[in-house]
Amino acid sequence: SKTKLTQEVLSHANKLIAIGCFCIGTNQVDLTYAASRGICVFNSPFSNSRSVAELVIAEIILLARQLGDRSREMHDGVWNKVSNNCYEIRGKTLGIIGYGHIGTQLGVLAESLGMHVIWYDILPLMPIGMSTAVESLDEVLAEADFVSCHVPETPETKNMIGARELALMKPGSYLINASRGTVVDIDALAASLKSGHLAGAAVDVYPKEPLANGPGFESPLRNCPNTLLTPHIGGSTEEAQRMIGIEVATAATKFVNTGASINAVNFAECDLRAIPSTDRTTVRIVNVHQNVPGVLRQINNILADYNVNKQISDSKGDVAYFMADVTVEDSKDINTIYEHVTAIGENIITRVLF
Repeated sequence: SKTKLTQEVLSHANKLIAIGCFCIGTNQVDLTYAASRGICVFNSPFSNSRSVAELVIAEIILLARQLGDRSREMHDGVWNKVSNNCYEIRGKTLGIIGYGHIGTQLGVLAESLGMHVIWYDILPLMPIGMSTAVESLDEVLAEADFVSCHVPETPETKNMIGARELALMKPGSYLINASRGTVVDIDALAASLKSGHLAGAAVDVYPKEPLANGPGFESPLRNCPNTLLTPHIGGSTEEAQRMIGIEVATAATKFVNTGASINAVNFAECDLRAIPSTDRTTVRIVNVHQNVPGVLRQINNILADYNVNKQISDSKGDVAYFMADVTVEDSKDINTIYEHVTAIGENIITRVLF
């Protein structure tokens, strides 16, 4: 996820047709430019959900019992047995910001431990278990004992938890961020922890992260009281890494072999049912083109003399994606179709699959 695929890099990848990001985030890839070059980008939005949810549950318990500070004191040779401001999590309220794959799993796990779960999402979603949707972000912040962020990195979510939002949280509450480093204003969070308004925080992601393991990590959150800092390891389990590898590799392989763009990040999602292995006369035309009027007419004019068994087309932004299964009796016609479609002025990439 640290590999940066910029426009400059991608401009030299003349034969590249697919990129697999073995993580959830894709901000390391210039998605718009990749699409303009006909390069389909896939990620893994589902495979590490359980691992992240389990980490957050662990952090909730650690924060409630101040175990991070107690462990550090013991390593320093200090015995500090206290019960003041240490709590069970049973009966406490967990507020989830972003009720997606991770948020829903987190809610189920939290309820199994006796927590009351509320959540807020910009989309209307079906609650799972006994969880309750609330009307606004402010409502989550005001009601929850623990607030956990699970939102993507977008212009709308940048610093969505700042000084104002932290002030709305209950005195003695806790904040957890295992989503994106730009979601929380780190300086404001550090100030809230040092003032005692928040009783603790757990942070796994940061606005700027080191490119390699080793010393040199700096953050205003270092040495804040009852603050758990982890190096972006929410999805770093053997199980998650294995499933991520399978998910991304499967999607990329299917795109290369069949043209299916399901779960693509920067392409419209298109798919056609498989061509039977016994069918020796049908070929699949896969085309990426600029999303402007008249291109589909040109493609269909080229295919007009052939039997088109099925086709699909969709667009995302400035790039459109087209697939068609065509019966071609004479193999020479395959080259003719390919040459004519490729010659369309708005063509980006055309492939013929058998």
